[in-house]
Amino acid sequence: MPRLLYGSAWKKERTAELVELALRSGFRGVDTACQPRHYHEPGVGEALSAVFSSGLAARSETYVQTKFTPFAGQDPSNVPYEPQAGLTQQVRQSFEASLRNLRVAHVDGLVLHSPYPDDKDTLEVWRAMESLYDQGLVRQLGVSNCYELTRLDALCQKARIRPATIQNRFHAKSHYDREIRAFCDESGIIYQSFWTLTANAEILASPEVADLAAGYVRSPAQIFFRYLTQRDIVCLTGTSSKTHMAQDLSIFEFRLSPAECETLDALLRRSAP
Repeated sequence: MPRLLYGSAWKKERTAELVELALRSGFRGVDTACQPRHYHEPGVGEALSAVFSSGLAARSETYVQTKFTPFAGQDPSNVPYEPQAGLTQQVRQSFEASLRNLRVAHVDGLVLHSPYPDDKDTLEVWRAMESLYDQGLVRQLGVSNCYELTRLDALCQKARIRPATIQNRFHAKSHYDREIRAFCDESGIIYQSFWTLTANAEILASPEVADLAAGYVRSPAQIFFRYLTQRDIVCLTGTSSKTHMAQDLSIFEFRLSPAECETLDALLRRSAP
């Protein structure tokens, strides 16, 4: 899994254009979902097909991640599976739609878009996802929008194929998921952050980040992304700017010192006590 993923949410009719631009700019990981309300998954497939056929990137070096979205997160007028079907069948139908949309034979990551209110339903869906893993159609499983450590721990204990990743909004209101991230570190789970910049305007405008940005001749966004990747967080970015895409990818050209990372650790602690 690359340390940066290109997020395809909210792109609508520009999805194919922007995902292809991201891949041509150097991104080698794309995040999407079988959720027409917020994602245009066929556009992601169009972009992947264009890039693979051009020889610019190989399928084997491109991380493709999609999600199964429960009915509560879908637009009732445009659901990619039969709403009246059982949960196991919903997962199968959604996944088959994703393969068609993305024009691939397998995906690298399949993520449960959010846990169900009832853990029994979450586990049933997880079992269906494990079945896809067993068939070689999925290489990793994950869960998103899971902010309760007890629920994540319960899933890990009951799962036959444990979550390889968790994708959450990274912001002060959730205390930057400190407990969940500690659990992930201990359990070998990769933590992915989304809305990383949007939710952290105050962090980006802080004197600490401004000083580092000036010292490294980088933008505050580059400093923050680099800090998070050095803390083993995979960041999603959904920028539509070619310039910002290049800037995001260039964060691996420099490295913050341990002391600088500790300064930013302290900043996050103060922001979310």
